[in-house]
Amino acid sequence: MDKILILDFGSQTTQLIGRRIRDLGVYTEIIPGDAVLTDTILAGSEGSVLRGIILSGSPESVYTQEGAVPDKKVYTSGLPLLGICYGLQRMTADHGGLVEPLPKREYGRIGVTVRNEEDTAGKGLIRRFLTGFDKAIPLEKIVEGAPGTLQDQPCTITAWMSHGDTLTRLAPGFREYGVSDTGYPAVAAHGEKPWFGLQFHPEVTHTERGLEILAAFVFGICGCKKSWTMEQYVEELGDALRKRVEANPVLLLISGGVDSTVAGALLLKTLKPDLVHLMYMDTGLMRKDETKTVSTALEKLGAKHLHIIHCEEEFLSALKGLEDPEAKRKAIGDLFITIQEREVKRLGLPDSYFLAQGTLYTDLIESGKGVGKKAHLIKSHHNVGSPLVDAKRKAGRIIEPLDRLYKDEVRQLGRILGIDEEVVLRHPFPGPGLAVRILGEVTQEKCDILREADAIYIEELKSRLSPEGKRLYDEIWQAFAVLLPIRSVGVAGDVRKYGWVLALRAIVSADGMTADVYPFQIKDLLEISTRITNTVKDIGRVSYDISSKPPATIEWE
Repeated sequence: MDKILILDFGSQTTQLIGRRIRDLGVYTEIIPGDAVLTDTILAGSEGSVLRGIILSGSPESVYTQEGAVPDKKVYTSGLPLLGICYGLQRMTADHGGLVEPLPKREYGRIGVTVRNEEDTAGKGLIRRFLTGFDKAIPLEKIVEGAPGTLQDQPCTITAWMSHGDTLTRLAPGFREYGVSDTGYPAVAAHGEKPWFGLQFHPEVTHTERGLEILAAFVFGICGCKKSWTMEQYVEELGDALRKRVEANPVLLLISGGVDSTVAGALLLKTLKPDLVHLMYMDTGLMRKDETKTVSTALEKLGAKHLHIIHCEEEFLSALKGLEDPEAKRKAIGDLFITIQEREVKRLGLPDSYFLAQGTLYTDLIESGKGVGKKAHLIKSHHNVGSPLVDAKRKAGRIIEPLDRLYKDEVRQLGRILGIDEEVVLRHPFPGPGLAVRILGEVTQEKCDILREADAIYIEELKSRLSPEGKRLYDEIWQAFAVLLPIRSVGVAGDVRKYGWVLALRAIVSADGMTADVYPFQIKDLLEISTRITNTVKDIGRVSYDISSKPPATIEWE
């Protein structure tokens, strides 16, 4: 099996590089950017052959102490290299080039123009790599490894950039093949060695021809063949889980969302059902009728041990007086584990039990827990940043079978495991629940108000059709309501009304790492808003969030 190795220098989208390439049918492995490249790593693990290496982006700069430096063997291995953003800057700095701060950073969608020039070595590699930019060459041809015929005219694409440094002098042997609309180098390649660099992120869906550019490197330069599937991933993961768990029981904290439901289905399929305990906590921070929905879904999966814990009062008490979002997340995470430990004692599980979670890689990345040590903290997740969860993790008693997958991959896995489509298509719901969708202090009254408004919003999305005839709910990646900590004056039946302000959020995304606002027809927004304010008496005003990610996150807290 062919493999691409990715060196992670801390970019928020490193794992996205890996899953884009997996989508192409090639296995990827991610290791820290400064890891020692042993002969075993460079040769490939058992059953795989290493064909190329990608150096990821990073929030750091190559000229600071925080910027990680790769093992020198990356340059002497003879393998093809692709540097992305920091990766290209790293290759430049390591070989005598110069990287300096930009007077104004390049950020967001920026045009890139690539010119067609044959490489001086005459190997055709640069031409083959540049076919990824040519809109006349379909992805299928690139995957087949065909070099295609690059247009003589320059190619122009829209790329996604996020950097504050630029290449002010290329390293000896490198040439510039693409420039950004702002006038800085965007594509570079070595004239003799199979080394290539991009000053933008092809892994992000905002980049035009991004997948084709990655495919040009993976297939055209590295010569990989398609040999990896999700079914194979399930088989390999199942073998690893059985070896690790042996005869010990596994307790999964399940929320009823897609992630934990798929994790539960995977455990039930992989392990003996008698070993799998599913614990659901009714925290009082859940969606409307969530406990009933969860019970029905898990029973269909064949769960033998389903434990439903009613603990609304405990969670509301722990959140009393807390307004800071990080403080709320920490309090919820600690209480989750406290109650879990209490209930484990009640259940009589042995000390050797494993704790399983439906953690995704996006959770780990945003919490600064990526593969390497350079990722920045964006926000804490209750099942990642809690001190008690960290203690469990250090003790080696946590299983996170989805921690290298993105949301769309989890949905694909859910279908393979036979989970009902209506469950697979459920929009993401945060582990801390409504607590992070109520800005400011959380109270039972606010939970009840938001729960009812959110239920109306989702019901409307499921009943309304887009201009193309599809359910709005299915066209939107995630939709939810947020209760703001402000009230505004209104009029209801000629009487002054002082009601809460509600914000509606609806985004489209492929993986949750980037997101665009869903472009509602104004008629839908007006009618949904009217129904909410007419039905939920405590809400006096409705607004719609039009922020993309980045710069905003999907959730408000």
